[in-house]
Amino acid sequence: MDKAWAEFVAERAAALQKEEMPMMKEIDISYRTMFAELAQRTLDAQFAADFPMEGWFVTVTVKDRDYWYFDLPTPEGKDKRSYVGPHSDEAITARVKAHKEIKDNIRERRRMVSTLRRAGLPGPDAFAGDVTKALADAGLFRLRAVLIGSVAFSTYAGMLGVRLPSSAMQTGDADFAQDFAISAGVEDSLPPVLEVLQSVDPEFRAVPHQADKAKVVAFQNAKGYRVEFLTGNRGSDEYTGKPSPMPALGGASAENLRFLDYLIYEPIRTVLLHREGVNVLVPAPERYAVHKLIVSSRRLTDTLGRVKADKDLTQAALLFEGLVETRQSDAIAIAWEEAWDRGDAWKEAIGKGIARLPEKGIKALGKALGPEVVEDLVKR
Repeated sequence: MDKAWAEFVAERAAALQKEEMPMMKEIDISYRTMFAELAQRTLDAQFAADFPMEGWFVTVTVKDRDYWYFDLPTPEGKDKRSYVGPHSDEAITARVKAHKEIKDNIRERRRMVSTLRRAGLPGPDAFAGDVTKALADAGLFRLRAVLIGSVAFSTYAGMLGVRLPSSAMQTGDADFAQDFAISAGVEDSLPPVLEVLQSVDPEFRAVPHQADKAKVVAFQNAKGYRVEFLTGNRGSDEYTGKPSPMPALGGASAENLRFLDYLIYEPIRTVLLHREGVNVLVPAPERYAVHKLIVSSRRLTDTLGRVKADKDLTQAALLFEGLVETRQSDAIAIAWEEAWDRGDAWKEAIGKGIARLPEKGIKALGKALGPEVVEDLVKR
């Protein structure tokens, strides 16, 4: 580590030991409780819509792990089999066991969303919400895809129970990620993605990948709104810049990105505050924050790249602060250690991100990790 960087980190370490971090405002407990209940109700509603009463659930073992599937009889006399989820997902297994008892009240869910939005909890812009809902209804999150980016960030206020500024959530696109092994292994698929998106806006079109014109990882409408599918880079850099075919994504491929496997590992189920609520999977907030540190350092250095990097770091700082204020410092520490232990490229990217992290984010990290971590950065 060069001398200038060492001096910078040392100054930051001294500052965080001297100064107290102002409190982030928490959301009233009644709204936090309502948000949690809405998340459960939206999963119940999606479950009831996906799996009609005339079908039945079966267990399938794949590579020594048990998964739920759903068999639905068809007029042709052959059962249609759909992927449900892993036995290890307690929320899914509980709903399988209580399938016939699930009842949905869509008007009540709309009322709850309206109440939460009036109370100041954020939601997506209407178009992003409609796109996400259409993909959710088509089965995207049932197939273990993960909503990422700023649309996902909007769910963290309700999840953590803190107020996050809406300026940190503005976006002109929607990004979704899926692990390649899951896409290849579930033996199920969305309907054609382009058709799903055109049900929201008929002007959506497929955007051929630059490296392989026969594959599509992104879709765009006439106003430039972009929907993109991503996956983690598999094993080496040879996949970087090349699209991966994704059997579960309804004809779409996915862009391979380094560091993405870390982001989408063990995602969290929550609700997007749009219409009657949309049940989604998003990255764990501590992983989202650490990942934003990393990707901020890899943005292009043009004007747009710098704007995106600033937004990355603002979101990271807000989540570090929110997690500390809600007594989840251990989650930061665990996510940080995993990323840090992945090698020199990860350490370098994290270090560069910290160099530009807003002061409140630095202070929150100091509280979560301890000053000794910063001192270790100096030594390295």
